[in-house]
Amino acid sequence: MERVERIKGRKEPIVDLQGPNAAPLDGYAKESAPWRLRRSNHLYGSIRGLGRLFFGIFYPMRVEGRENIPGHGPGILLPKHQFWTDIPIVALAAGRPVSFIAKQELFVYPGVRHFLTSMGGIPIDRQNPIRNLDTFRYVEQLLKRGEVIVLFPEGTYYRRSLGRGKSGFIQRILRFQEKMGWRENRAIPFIPMGIQYQRGRFRNEVQVRIGPPLFPLGQTEGMDFTRRIMVKIGELSGLDPFPEEE
Repeated sequence: MERVERIKGRKEPIVDLQGPNAAPLDGYAKESAPWRLRRSNHLYGSIRGLGRLFFGIFYPMRVEGRENIPGHGPGILLPKHQFWTDIPIVALAAGRPVSFIAKQELFVYPGVRHFLTSMGGIPIDRQNPIRNLDTFRYVEQLLKRGEVIVLFPEGTYYRRSLGRGKSGFIQRILRFQEKMGWRENRAIPFIPMGIQYQRGRFRNEVQVRIGPPLFPLGQTEGMDFTRRIMVKIGELSGLDPFPEEE
């Protein structure tokens, strides 16, 4: 079923991925095995409402290109990463519930782990990829159910510069898409996002620019596609991509 949330005078559909009426979106496979969305959409909506008030005062945002995020269906949102505030800013700018790939060190303490998971956090072990099999399987189920996944391709903070981007997770998603046969109008959009901060004494203005979706060209390897993504993120963030190679 679908409910409508009003954001700044604009109606937005919020897809229900929980409860007996939950169903995959058109064109995507339904799993026969039991499956549960770990994110609590009720908590997510409440925290997002509080975040909108706080960030409206201390981090007023201008968002360009929100229409490049599909209103339904799966997607990979790929933002620039500079500060911890990037995470709530992305959640507010996206306009629909999202789930975040995050380093597993944040999930060490049970209370914090429960909160982050309920807010859509998905832990990933950056040091030992083989431990991420359950994470990959969960992400695959999210994509099948039409969810948007947020992945910071730089993997950590890069302030006033652009990181190279890590291709491992992107390569995994490309392989999954190939296995599912999702091509052309069913291909997963990879959406670059730039974030720029204008620092002030008491307020920090934020400009978010969301670029048109990117799609791999044929049998593109993860490293080549990641480079394309990072170049676009740099452009949207006002940063020169890899200037030493120009």
